[in-house]
Amino acid sequence: MGNSLALVGGPRLADREWPRWPQPGGRALKSLEDVLESGRWTISCAYQGRTSYEQQFATAFAEYCGSALCVPTSTGTASLAVALEACGVGAFDEVVVPGLSWVASASAVLGINAVPVLVDVDPRTYCLDPAAVEAAITDRTRAITLVHAYSAVADLDALLEIARRHNLPLIEDCAHAHGARYNNWPVGAFGTAGVFSMQGSKLLTSGEGGAVVTDDPEIAVRAEHLRADGRVLRREPVNIGEMELLETGQLMGSNACLSEFHAAVLLDQLDLLDEQTLRRSRSADHLSARLGALGLTVQGTATGTTDRAYYRYAVQLPDEILAVAPVHRIAQALTAELGFPVTQTHRPLNDNPLNRPSSRRRFATDAEYMARVEPSQFDLPVARRIHASVVSFGHEVLLAPLDAIEDIALAFEKVLAHIRELAE
Repeated sequence: MGNSLALVGGPRLADREWPRWPQPGGRALKSLEDVLESGRWTISCAYQGRTSYEQQFATAFAEYCGSALCVPTSTGTASLAVALEACGVGAFDEVVVPGLSWVASASAVLGINAVPVLVDVDPRTYCLDPAAVEAAITDRTRAITLVHAYSAVADLDALLEIARRHNLPLIEDCAHAHGARYNNWPVGAFGTAGVFSMQGSKLLTSGEGGAVVTDDPEIAVRAEHLRADGRVLRREPVNIGEMELLETGQLMGSNACLSEFHAAVLLDQLDLLDEQTLRRSRSADHLSARLGALGLTVQGTATGTTDRAYYRYAVQLPDEILAVAPVHRIAQALTAELGFPVTQTHRPLNDNPLNRPSSRRRFATDAEYMARVEPSQFDLPVARRIHASVVSFGHEVLLAPLDAIEDIALAFEKVLAHIRELAE
């Protein structure tokens, strides 16, 4: 590969159109038109004589996840906050949070006035490290949250054992993991509750949306109250024009309901998910073989994983390459060669500009609380190392034909061959 890198003026290696995301399915437009004409755009509108799209989705998604119950929500962040409160977490309680994650993993905890305790991750999977969790548990700990990160499934066997031994709820954050399976069972169904995001970049998306799944009917009822201003769907028949939501007065909530438009789109997207997951997995297997031969380390997953869901494809660069050029320059070079964004991982939450509780007066209850939630107090050396050595790209790329996936491997090969052009 004699040509210089595209980043420094050479020709781009791949000149092609890459798949866009989101991708609507065949029934989305008809379903959205149906909602428009239905007279009911959300479950807080009057009942119109038929099952809401929201409840159709709740039933279908619970079945997909192997869970007894599903409570849809407006966002993934809301689903995490709702699940935590439904599990009894409240003000000043400590919640174990993975230190390498999107900021919502911490902000949802802060949003219920609890304390995120940032814990380091496993260097192979980038998911919560069970040994670090064990070391972080105190008499103030009230829950453990894990994230199945990027394309990996966390070590559920070890984390469930810790949670059971300490009598703590384990909440699975599956925002990256729609369709992943552990020991041949869907993720989200192992913990006390599983939470999902359906934000626009996610594997199952309606632009915004979320869900809580659980087998515990008490947690589900509390989640219903919490996401619908203290109301739950009536269990008895409802007449047309009446409110389907019942004001119980049992538990105060907020409005985090999923609209009928979003639910209709999610039903369409759920039809497509398994076939897309299979295509992504085939592409990832091909690319992993090629990049492994170049000396790169593809993100691993827990031993019990039976099906991976590739939200982002992530690969770690060797030390000898990073000694010549920093990871951000390599990511820029790959982006220039391929024409789609290649980036680093999330920045660790102990040093992330999006995770600054001190920037919001709502958290300034007292000096002790502000000291407890200060992110910089936590040391996350593994998360820091991953951020400084891993590049990743979005799942939609893996929906491209295999010849396009081969272009990705060739781009890595070209960048590594010209690595000295990126030295700073």
